[in-house]
Amino acid sequence: MKKVHPEFAFQSRELEGQIEGTLGDPPNRKNYDLMVQALVSEYANGDGLDDVNMMAFALVDRIRFTDPKGLIREAYDYESDVPSRVFAMANCDGNGGDDDDEGRAMYAAICDNHPDLARQAIVTAFLYKNQARWEDDDQSLDQLAKDDEGDDEELDETAAGDDFTQMFDQDGGERE
Repeated sequence: MKKVHPEFAFQSRELEGQIEGTLGDPPNRKNYDLMVQALVSEYANGDGLDDVNMMAFALVDRIRFTDPKGLIREAYDYESDVPSRVFAMANCDGNGGDDDDEGRAMYAAICDNHPDLARQAIVTAFLYKNQARWEDDDQSLDQLAKDDEGDDEELDETAAGDDFTQMFDQDGGERE
């Protein structure tokens, strides 16, 4: 299991929430498909929102990953100077048909028009579809407190701290 950049982990969890929210409870595949189709059409036309999760949402059902190990390596760095590396690790070719033509058009349009955002969306879609390949940093309060050495000073709750009392001291804080 590989660690990924915390922002990619966050985006992947957000994508999962968006997909589950769109599907609804009970799941309504028709509404979900309409949403995805609308996003794919927008991005294929060169439009669409400049949003990592919306772009990943449009990609998630159409994208095919050709280099999973490379994508895991790319997921370690949220910002990259070479988005084309990620573009070569995936495609939206599918198995033929009109949906594949629109998927290819969408993939080409997002890579051309929004390269940095497209890179992040591709990696986010990969992480969402391959959750068993990576792990997130534990940011729970228990984990964060684990290494806390307890160096916080215990103050009497009724006593005013030095910073507060010096704020009203017109003599500059030095007293005889």
